[in-house]
Amino acid sequence: MHQDPDPSPSGFAPDPSPLSPSGFAEVFQQAIKRRGLSLERVRSRLAEQGITISLTTLSYWQRGRSEPERADSLRAVDALETILDLPPGTLRALIGPYRPRGRVAPPAHDLSSSHRVFGENSLAEQILGPDFARLNEAITTLSIRETVTIDEHRRLCSIAIQQVLRAARDGADRLTAVHTVDSGARAVSTTVRCGIPGPVRFLPEVSTVVLDIQFGRKLAKNETVVIDYTLSVDPGDGTDDHYERRTRVRLRDYLLHVYFHPAALPVVSHRYYREHSGAEMSYNHRVALDASHTVHSAPGRCPAGIHGISWEWPEQESGGPGRDW
Repeated sequence: MHQDPDPSPSGFAPDPSPLSPSGFAEVFQQAIKRRGLSLERVRSRLAEQGITISLTTLSYWQRGRSEPERADSLRAVDALETILDLPPGTLRALIGPYRPRGRVAPPAHDLSSSHRVFGENSLAEQILGPDFARLNEAITTLSIRETVTIDEHRRLCSIAIQQVLRAARDGADRLTAVHTVDSGARAVSTTVRCGIPGPVRFLPEVSTVVLDIQFGRKLAKNETVVIDYTLSVDPGDGTDDHYERRTRVRLRDYLLHVYFHPAALPVVSHRYYREHSGAEMSYNHRVALDASHTVHSAPGRCPAGIHGISWEWPEQESGGPGRDW
């Protein structure tokens, strides 16, 4: 193994112009010069310790174009302090905070995110008032699976929802859900299987229900919880011809599953996506009924926006929307 000459094996070589406090790049560059090493030799010395760092990366560190961030890069920094005879922690202490790459998504409770999807002064915002800006700000939705049942009269009669949520901060203790059902619905009841039922408000004039489901305790940040509940609807006289989910955050997993009564089957169904309430459909793909008289949508990627399924009845009658927020 090739050995480099060590002018001062026990520490810094004496120098009339010692290193002054500065940024990572400058201190790294000065230390290399003091040791009389090329970047190739530094790379080679790292390789002898089983650490692979490219010359380009070392050059970027030296010139301040980037800083070590990943675990393997930080391991290299620890080794560099030995190679360059720097006191332990010298370089580590100069590394700035982590800088995320790519587009930084707004927080889930950012009002602009809600307006981008729901539109200004949406029905949900009108119902919740000032609370809309803080809607579920303590939690992030990871996945949603919901099953919609359409009865023999072509009306939505139930929605079963399972959600996996993660606490965005310490103290998260509930989910608030807003559902718009078919126009003219006479009543809505709820059954909660996972979670503790909280207050429920049904607003028949806008066919909307607002409900709270409590977790039973306060969650720690990043802790997850599963919420599972069903809305049973006493529908009005109209018919339904679509159901959609509006989400202001990207979901890891989303499944929309629609059951049709055998006596009321649509002639055609489509799954669709819109970026926001005023946008045209960016896709509209036909989906076939299966042997159980169901259709579903399970997008491989589920960005923020509006995901739904629409269908047409024989001799199509106009129907009201089904919507979840």
